Amino acid sequence: MSFKDGDFLEVEYSAWSGADNSLISTTDEKKAKEANIFEKDVHYGPVLVVLGSNSVIKGLDRSLREMAPNEQKRFTFKPDEAFGERIPDLVRVMPLAEFRKHDIDPYPGLKVNLDNATAIVKSVNSGRVIVDANHPYAGQEITYEIKVVKHLTSEKDKVKALGKTYNVEPSSVEVKEKTLEMTFNNSVKKNSDYFIGKANLIASVFSYLKEFESVKVEEEYIKPKESDEKKTEQEEEASES
Repeated sequence: MSFKDGDFLEVEYSAWSGADNSLISTTDEKKAKEANIFEKDVHYGPVLVVLGSNSVIKGLDRSLREMAPNEQKRFTFKPDEAFGERIPDLVRVMPLAEFRKHDIDPYPGLKVNLDNATAIVKSVNSGRVIVDANHPYAGQEITYEIKVVKHLTSEKDKVKALGKTYNVEPSSVEVKEKTLEMTFNNSVKKNSDYFIGKANLIASVFSYLKEFESVKVEEEYIKPKESDEKKTEQEEEASES
């Protein structure tokens, strides 16, 4: 079986740097903790890949097309099919005063915005700061161990997977001809992250699921009990202190 552009796949993977064979990314929570790369804000488990959408490196997008559901393989990709070659011009020396002007105290490892790109501070010496806007793994071979967990074929499953990607999985999804209807019940927390995620979800639906011409969203809000209101106020006060 082969996959094609636009196919929705749920995959599990682990990736290692060719420079020192260290684990750099994984969907396995246990492996992440063992390698000391665990992040509490990351949702571990299968992740969505839409082939042809530039959501993964070139080599992985190409290799996944020749796999099948429940198949697991190991690949090693050269830099041109991974995170690219290193570009010397993306390494710059900047005056420390430029950072201080923006109330930034630079230190090695700090991520900064440089000409609308993310750069990493490499060193700070004698009033000079060296920053590198290359991808952290540029110029390296990357090894992936990857498993295709599922090939999503129904529109409902695709929408739910997109929602999970943006942390706004709909409570229910209905397809009515060219209209997609999504419901977010009261169990879905309606904070600022929700509204940003919902906007990204709708944009992705129109981008990847071309058959839909409109999206309808229904949101449920239930008036909190007095005890819940006091608890919410206390939580807000605690977060501000």
